[in-house]
Amino acid sequence: MTHTTVDISPPTTDKEYIEAFETDTNGSCLPPLATAIGYKLRRAQLAVFQDFQKSFASVKLRPTEFAVLSLIAANPGQKQTEVAEQLGIKRANFVALMDCLENRGLAERRKGDIDRRSHSLHLTEKGADFITEISKLWAQHEKRIIDKLGGEDNRNALIALLDRLLAPKKRTPLPRR
Repeated sequence: MTHTTVDISPPTTDKEYIEAFETDTNGSCLPPLATAIGYKLRRAQLAVFQDFQKSFASVKLRPTEFAVLSLIAANPGQKQTEVAEQLGIKRANFVALMDCLENRGLAERRKGDIDRRSHSLHLTEKGADFITEISKLWAQHEKRIIDKLGGEDNRNALIALLDRLLAPKKRTPLPRR
C-alpha cells in the first residue's frame, strides 16, 4: 500500500488564501463548505468521535472521560483545576465529570496537604486496571483512524498541522518611538 504524505510547509503568499474567497458567479464571497477548514475539522471530529463511541460502548466511556483518565494516569496528583484547564473544561462541568468517575470507582480526589481547598487527582486500583483494559480498545480505535488517514506519516503531518492551529499566536512587538 502506497502512503501519500502531506506538505505542511507554509504558503508563500497571502494570494493563495485570498483566492479561496473570491466571489463566485452567484455573488457569494463564501467558499464552498468542501474547502472550509472549520467545517472539515468538525466533520472529521464527528467521524473520529463516532468510531470512539463504538469502540468504547462496551465499557460506557465517553471521550472526555477518557481524556481525564489519560491525564490522571500520565501524571497522578495533578490538581483538579490543572486537568480541567488542560482540557478546556469549565470548573462546574469538571466537578460533575469527576463525580461520575468517582462514582464508578475509577478515580479519586484527595485534599492537598498544604492547601486543603485544592484536590489532587489519582486513579484508584480499579481505575488503573480499567486503563489497562481500555488501552487495547484505544489502540484498535487509533489504528482504524490512522489507516483512514493513509498511515503514520499522514497522521504525523495532521498532528503537526493541528499543533500549528493550537499554538499560541506570536505577538509582534510594537515599534518603539
